[in-house]
Amino acid sequence: MGFLRFHVLFLLVFFESFLPLFSSSSLLSFGFYSDTCPAAETMVKETVRSAAALDPTVPGKLLRLLFHDCFVEGCDASILLQGNGTERGDPANKSLGGFSVIDSAKRLLEIFCPRTVSCADILALAARDAVEFSGGPNVQIPTGRRDGNISLAANVRPNIVDTSFTLEEMVKIFSSKGLSMEDLVTLSGAHTIGTAHCSAFDARFKVDSNGSLMFIDSSLDRQYAAYLTKMCPPSAAIGDSMTVSNDPATPFLFDNQYYKALLDHKGLFQSDSALLNDARMKNRVLEFAGNPDRFFESWAVSFTRLTSIGVKTDNHGEIRQFCTTTND
Repeated sequence: MGFLRFHVLFLLVFFESFLPLFSSSSLLSFGFYSDTCPAAETMVKETVRSAAALDPTVPGKLLRLLFHDCFVEGCDASILLQGNGTERGDPANKSLGGFSVIDSAKRLLEIFCPRTVSCADILALAARDAVEFSGGPNVQIPTGRRDGNISLAANVRPNIVDTSFTLEEMVKIFSSKGLSMEDLVTLSGAHTIGTAHCSAFDARFKVDSNGSLMFIDSSLDRQYAAYLTKMCPPSAAIGDSMTVSNDPATPFLFDNQYYKALLDHKGLFQSDSALLNDARMKNRVLEFAGNPDRFFESWAVSFTRLTSIGVKTDNHGEIRQFCTTTND
């Protein structure tokens, strides 16, 4: 009886974990292109593999690109559209990268499977593969997304998380996307790879006219802050040309080091440190810091939810021929 009760409970928890996915994206499916373009996922994977081999910063860029796409208009590749007033032109998105990788995969797919694979699916798959190539888990995600036609810069700021956000502000944004506090802690682990411009965190401290370090955010480790001031002198911060690895210990490895750094008060962003301000979230940080397998398990669930935000399927949206422009 105990064995049966355990499995019933497991199934209920599993179902509840994916309930938002089923309700918001029921038309997505695994192996969506198995008949129309069987090698689609392989072609995306090999494109990402080649790009990452040449530039180790590519995985972090692709993962960040997905976040900025899905949080605005849903996961519909609206971030890829070019033109005046599009999401891509908003100042918050000026530092995004990885566009050329998506374009390369699209060109390849258009040769073998014209007008078949959406840019939205390519982006989701590329970010998934980027995590795997960085040492993270191999997550199977459903496909069948279609590309959106709306991309407005005005929609960016109200929908994305800023690095200076408080915990309450982050929870509000995540909740509006159907994501839980558990998802917030887990998906923040994306900061285990990637880089950031100095302007994303230099408000946490400053150097006075005598060269002395002055703390604005006392939650930041003093030695880490001193290191950051060397990496981002005032001249560099003004020009915003310098970048710093989100995770100074293992910058190109998708692991649980991000959570260990948080506990040492070495989270790069104010929004990172804010995770420790809630007991439930701090307990999850402690768990992930001590158990990388648990982090990977949670990542698989939360990443699938992320890639299912506001997806367009069936007769909604289109399959773009070029990711930078609509078919009209």
